[in-house]
Amino acid sequence: MTNTAEFKFKTGKDVFSPETLVALARPGAGAANEAGDMVLVPVSKYSAEHKENRKSFWVAPIESSVSPIELPGVKDEGPEDAFWIDTRDVALVLSGAQGEGQQLYVVTIKFDSTNASVSVSSSPVLVGSFPPSINAANFRYSFGQLVFSAYVYDDYDLTTVKKQDKEWEERGNTAYVYDETFVRHWDTWRGPKRSSLFAVGLVKDPDFKWGLGEEWVAVLKGTGHHVPVEPFGGLDDFQFLYGVIVYTAKDPNLPPAVHTKQNVYIKYLGSPDDDPRELTSGQQGATHSPVVSRDGNKIAWLELDKDGYESDRAKIVVYDHTQEIRYTLTQSWDRSPDSIAFSYDSSSIYCTAGDEAHVKIFALPLPPTPFENTTNPALPPGYTPIPLTHTHAASGLQPLSNNRLLYSRNSLTSPNDIFIIRNLPTHPSPFFENPQVASADMTSSLEYAQITKFTKESLQGMSLDAGESFWFEGALGKKVQGWALRPKGWKEGEKKKWPVLCLIHGGPQGAWEDQWSTRWNLNIFAQQGYFVIAINPTGSTTFGQEFTDAIAEDWGGKPFVDLQKGWKYALEKYPEIDPDRAAALGASWGGYAINWIQGHPEYGFGFKALICHDGVFDSSYNGFSTDELFFFNHDFGGRPWDNKTRKLTAKFSPSNFVHKWSTPQLLIHGSKDYRLPETESIGAFHALQQLGIPSRLVVFPDENHWVLKHGNSLKWHHEVFRWLDQFIGEKEKN
Repeated sequence: MTNTAEFKFKTGKDVFSPETLVALARPGAGAANEAGDMVLVPVSKYSAEHKENRKSFWVAPIESSVSPIELPGVKDEGPEDAFWIDTRDVALVLSGAQGEGQQLYVVTIKFDSTNASVSVSSSPVLVGSFPPSINAANFRYSFGQLVFSAYVYDDYDLTTVKKQDKEWEERGNTAYVYDETFVRHWDTWRGPKRSSLFAVGLVKDPDFKWGLGEEWVAVLKGTGHHVPVEPFGGLDDFQFLYGVIVYTAKDPNLPPAVHTKQNVYIKYLGSPDDDPRELTSGQQGATHSPVVSRDGNKIAWLELDKDGYESDRAKIVVYDHTQEIRYTLTQSWDRSPDSIAFSYDSSSIYCTAGDEAHVKIFALPLPPTPFENTTNPALPPGYTPIPLTHTHAASGLQPLSNNRLLYSRNSLTSPNDIFIIRNLPTHPSPFFENPQVASADMTSSLEYAQITKFTKESLQGMSLDAGESFWFEGALGKKVQGWALRPKGWKEGEKKKWPVLCLIHGGPQGAWEDQWSTRWNLNIFAQQGYFVIAINPTGSTTFGQEFTDAIAEDWGGKPFVDLQKGWKYALEKYPEIDPDRAAALGASWGGYAINWIQGHPEYGFGFKALICHDGVFDSSYNGFSTDELFFFNHDFGGRPWDNKTRKLTAKFSPSNFVHKWSTPQLLIHGSKDYRLPETESIGAFHALQQLGIPSRLVVFPDENHWVLKHGNSLKWHHEVFRWLDQFIGEKEKN
């Protein structure tokens, strides 16, 4: 290892440092109660003193300036989860004592609109316990029934999980045996338990006391369906309303590591012996975010056409429950929604979708249901989603009564807070007569308001950079976008003053967006004294499906034309940049890009240091070793041994260009990264060491493809900024 003087971050009350980032509160998406007058918000916060992360839940009035209040714990223990069960009661889920199940408490909230105050009117009351060892999660409540997810064995019996866990741990060996994929997924070796949905009664007795039932209904027993879909599924994989569960699940008849196909099903909770009914056509790829309209007449979900491609364009599909007709709503819209919600009156759909590096909210009135299933319904000219927001990143849509829409918003300068849009239109019919006029009328009266300000005080005076968007001509004459963030203390006209970083995003079907990040926060780099350039090259999302698709089978091609042209454009546009003090860093595909640039000095970037986090070193090995085989098979045109794919991996594998490597490089990897195994970075490090190139390898044995633990995050930032300081820091200039 290289011996250097002790490195320290730039800190101060006005500096957004890695310590500030790690200690900053992290609010989640809000959930409003049925009355639409209060919102429940989860917030996690790390204590450096106690070296632990604490999760709390807050309630804020929606139509009042009263400050949020924190919900109480029980015996100094905070809740694991919380959710509304009626207008004033919140259910709290707490971990049980050792050997016992989680406990369910209820706390009542008092909201006095006259005196503008909100408070907890009673201490949490225990209403029941879950079976031990099941780790219940993803709770949805509706009319006396609670639906949740848990991991169970093949018998789908929650009451036997503890016993079977013990038998598994004491089986006398440590072997895992597989006859099919997945072997391991994301950061977990596939074991004998799988996720499933369960239901239990949760009602008030005649004395108005809540009680949790003792009959645990295995909703999906015998179906072969596992919900939520691993590894990232959650509440957005199913909805429960009026005794109906609509959910998405991997097709049980296809190998999951090779196929992305998911089906949408409907299941009636009151008929446990009835098989779920499939609502999808059977010809689709992945599906996401099934939702049910409040009137119960329509169901909608997001659907991709291609099986085996996770970044295909997502389309909104609507199923008319009364007529049993399915139709595609956004066939002609060249954007990919990532969440959807029916309007409160069930007449429209709201969605969030990336659009040119922002995640916007769109509205789309529902047309009359066609007479037959179709992917191309007859729609009026100009029928397209209407943007309700234009900047930053929106999520967590929840339509409310009185023409309102609740949502969460974050940006390059702020984590999540809760916002609301008021004065939404109620009648979609004028839209179909003249969409252009109706859409203008729809947005002209909108009123926007911020409800919470969880991190405003902590970020006060730090002057985070909102980022400047720039455009240039990239490969094949396409317009390409990028972000520029100025360093702390920047002054216009200081020529060749500031060291510069080129940040390359992962995916590769991803994007640098006007969005907050706790892992790759662009302002962290800017406030440590670096000019930041973050380009969205070919393969990036939010710029149309053609642009996203164009990286397939061309990993080392057009994206690097874009990066070269964008880099040249930025150096010319911002004379304050010192091109002699430049470095590049990236993760995942961005890590691949670092290894690829390392072997292609003819690109002329002139980087003095490189940083690769969890990147691809050997493309062919990646095709054999990754967990989700469908991803490689799509992006490299086949399986690793197929003739076309062999040629592509030979052409685009960084390992084949090691003889050209010369730039000092830091490599970082998580041992639990099963998307790109740690041997990718170990192999690259071995090459660098044998070539005598300054290099360092940092391994986190307990991290996956991301660095999630707060202490590890500080170490990650320390190693990154130490490396940058060593090769392009101020001392290098003098």
